[in-house]
Amino acid sequence: MSNIPKTEGLVAAPFTPMHADGRLNLDLIPQYAHFLVQNGVKGAFVGGSTGEGVSLSYPEKLELLRAWGQVDEPRLQKIMLVGGTSLEESKRLAQEASRAGFQAVAVLAPFYFKPANVELLAQFCIQIGEAAPELGLYFYHIPALTGANLSMIDFLACIDGRLPNFYGIKYTHNDLMDYRRCVLFGNQKYDILWGWDEVFLAAMAMGARGAVGSTFNYAAPVYHELMAAFDAGDLEKARQCQDKSIAVVKLLGKYGGIATGKAYMRAVGLDCGEFRLPIANMSTEQYGQFLNDLDEIDFYAYASQMPVSADVSAD
Repeated sequence: MSNIPKTEGLVAAPFTPMHADGRLNLDLIPQYAHFLVQNGVKGAFVGGSTGEGVSLSYPEKLELLRAWGQVDEPRLQKIMLVGGTSLEESKRLAQEASRAGFQAVAVLAPFYFKPANVELLAQFCIQIGEAAPELGLYFYHIPALTGANLSMIDFLACIDGRLPNFYGIKYTHNDLMDYRRCVLFGNQKYDILWGWDEVFLAAMAMGARGAVGSTFNYAAPVYHELMAAFDAGDLEKARQCQDKSIAVVKLLGKYGGIATGKAYMRAVGLDCGEFRLPIANMSTEQYGQFLNDLDEIDFYAYASQMPVSADVSAD
């Protein structure tokens, strides 16, 4: 594809809603999608780390994919994480995503049998991309979780010209030099999405215009404000916005990590249940303390807002 679409703005990585017994709560997804659109989010990166994609069975991944595929929100770009440890499963999921009306798919580096070099990673991505040639394909670079710490500028040079529907990289790593080189590669040919929310301002200074993040689910307004301040040349205000983002992320760490994101969602009015094992969830007592911490960081002043017309269940 000669004209690769460039993402401008925020792509949220949605949580996968679950019932109290751990079953998928797919009925929540239309409301969830509307919530994202109303908060100015441009896209949904479905089934990623935040969405517990690697913790879902193959039938559950299909259910999740189809539920998001039925979402009627024309302004919301939909990207499905299909890649993992099984090449064949990834190819089938990509084909399902194509049938379900997604705009793109994303591929993780296999994290058990890891690719030893960028050529093997490129071959893995190419086979998945060729299985659904009408969809864009992103590589999801998150070496902290996959252990596949390969140079992304070398990967771009390796895959360039070999997969017509290759769109770019979801870059969730802190190597800003490598990131900048990827942005510039091929006369800024590819869509290089930033994936580290708490240093988004630094990435913007390196050329980021689009980002994928978990905190965009529940704190989108602060990032809209950050981007506007950066574009206006008001770096002091942009830094203040990033400080608010950092305060949000610090609470993720305080309460054990990624599952705290679902506590944030519950706090803004969209109860997505809990994370599956082996991820730890907070206790009722911890949730009460968490709500106090939200007041201390003045979270609700810049939190994502439930649409006024939304029928929010108390369940």
